[in-house]
Amino acid sequence: MDNLDAIIERIRANLEAKNAARDEVLRRSRALIRDCSLAIRATHRGEFEAAASLLAAARAAADEMVNGVRRYPDLYYAGYTQDALKEFAEASITYALITDSPLPEPAALGVEDAAYLNGLGEAVGEMRRYVLDIIRHDRTERAERILQAMDDIYGVLVTIDFPNALTSGLRRTTDMVRGVLERTRGDLTMAMRQERLSAALKEAEAKFNHGQRG
Repeated sequence: MDNLDAIIERIRANLEAKNAARDEVLRRSRALIRDCSLAIRATHRGEFEAAASLLAAARAAADEMVNGVRRYPDLYYAGYTQDALKEFAEASITYALITDSPLPEPAALGVEDAAYLNGLGEAVGEMRRYVLDIIRHDRTERAERILQAMDDIYGVLVTIDFPNALTSGLRRTTDMVRGVLERTRGDLTMAMRQERLSAALKEAEAKFNHGQRG
């Protein structure tokens, strides 16, 4: 028993170091999520230079966060860490889809596959927001292309059939994507019908006015 105090002291020091790492990863995860949210907002506003800068800041924050818990796998795989990395994947994918850029690879982002897949699904929700914005400006052709991308993402996610423990609840995300896709398709269909009706009315009015002049 002579070494009990020494054992406990080492354990205490280890736990203090781990607790400090946990506090730091929580702080960095909040900063990462904030940068990602701002990047998504800038992307929707068409402020692509600002969005790219915010994504670069988010990447630096993600790297710092991961490096801070590299010694502690349980902290790295904790919900708050992976959720922040999922947000980073979502922001990066949203930027790529709206700017017609190639999708970033999980390894390039430094995120786990499960976080990437869930981020991909969450990006579909941002694409719905984008589609609703552009159909208000009669950009239905562009909206159709985005809807096709959303459909492609859903078609891929639905094939990832693994336990939730491996995919961090991807089935729930995929169900959300299906609902978002169906609502967006309905909204776009309605907008296209209204666009065609408006065009037909304008054509009929032009013919009527031409007949009156004749």
